[in-house]
Amino acid sequence: MSKSLIAYFSRAGQNYVSGDIVELPRGNGAVLADFAAAATGDDLFEIRREAPYASDYRECVAESRDELAANARPKLAADCDPAPYDDVVLIYPNWCGTMPMPVYTWLEAHNFAGKTIHPLCTHKGSGLVSTGRDIATACPGATVAPGLSVKGSEAARSESVVRNWLR
Repeated sequence: MSKSLIAYFSRAGQNYVSGDIVELPRGNGAVLADFAAAATGDDLFEIRREAPYASDYRECVAESRDELAANARPKLAADCDPAPYDDVVLIYPNWCGTMPMPVYTWLEAHNFAGKTIHPLCTHKGSGLVSTGRDIATACPGATVAPGLSVKGSEAARSESVVRNWLR
């Protein structure tokens, strides 16, 4: 893979892990993004909603479901132009069977035609589901490479898995 952009969405705070709600000081996506950056030396960009999600897990789930039902495109706190990159490693959690809506906001704001997007999804057991197709729809003309899914509860122990996938 050539010089890539590692774009990631992550949420720290209360998360559902192995049947319990626990406090994560760093979100699983951020942990995986750090692994990817350490393996490749590529640039990092965090996709963040301008108005942060609630730190309470149940409130965050309700917010994300409302956004999904409304097909919302929330405003982002910052932007990064992917134009200089041929490849984008896109890291995100599986929320309600797809990506969080801020990821759509970022993808749809840019032209990814001719680029290759490498999806890396955290989940609780459902894997990538339709997110590869969702990325292809949001990014006409992009190639969506085979993705990697990592259970959120295993993210902190997945450095070698991420490194091997990136090779």
